[in-house]
Amino acid sequence: MAIVPTMTKKVLIRHEIKHLITKADDLVLRLRLRKALSCDRHGKDGCYMVTSLYFDDEYDRAYRAKTEGFSYKEKFRIRYYGDDLSFIKLEKKYKRGDLSAKDSVRLSKEEVEKIIKGDIDFLLKSKEELKKEFYVCLNNTSAPVSVVRYMREAFVYPYGNVRITFDSDISKIFDARAFLDQDAYYMHLEEKTILEIKYDRYLPDTIKALVNIDARRSSYSKYAISRTGG
Repeated sequence: MAIVPTMTKKVLIRHEIKHLITKADDLVLRLRLRKALSCDRHGKDGCYMVTSLYFDDEYDRAYRAKTEGFSYKEKFRIRYYGDDLSFIKLEKKYKRGDLSAKDSVRLSKEEVEKIIKGDIDFLLKSKEELKKEFYVCLNNTSAPVSVVRYMREAFVYPYGNVRITFDSDISKIFDARAFLDQDAYYMHLEEKTILEIKYDRYLPDTIKALVNIDARRSSYSKYAISRTGG
């Protein structure tokens, strides 16, 4: 069975494992990985801020899919990095168990402003299939519901195409319409750190040993906590 039966184009399917770790484990693991792995090329020394706007429908299907433990989940989000509003992405994320995939396309700041205001007809006229699919989603009662911001530190390992990220200082905005307002007040949500490990076909034993993966497996969703936290 395909993980993403409605995928508009071929994308990479990867394994994705999440772990909620304490601040003490966060400190130890980061120090260990800084010595053993390379920093992601994005941000400063692999560190950067992520701000995401999430969407859901009137029945909260995306939220319920996570909280009720559905095997297959998908959701739309719009995301930018740091304070750079010249590079914004519309993403649709698919997940079945530990397998995940992501389809994405660029959006301009002006297009995002239109989407937030409910002016979405331009999406249907786009040549990008993902934008047309997003139009259908929004036209079927989906709307902006949550903004999440956090700091990310990322490491990479070439064998297995491994990427390890630490997401901390997780916070949210009460009003999703303030997504582009970088001076908006964010409410802190989570004291712990989310450790994510993504890889292609196999996870090298070196990485398993570094993060003690079997002892850390858990399930966590920044979107879900943003709908319930605070």
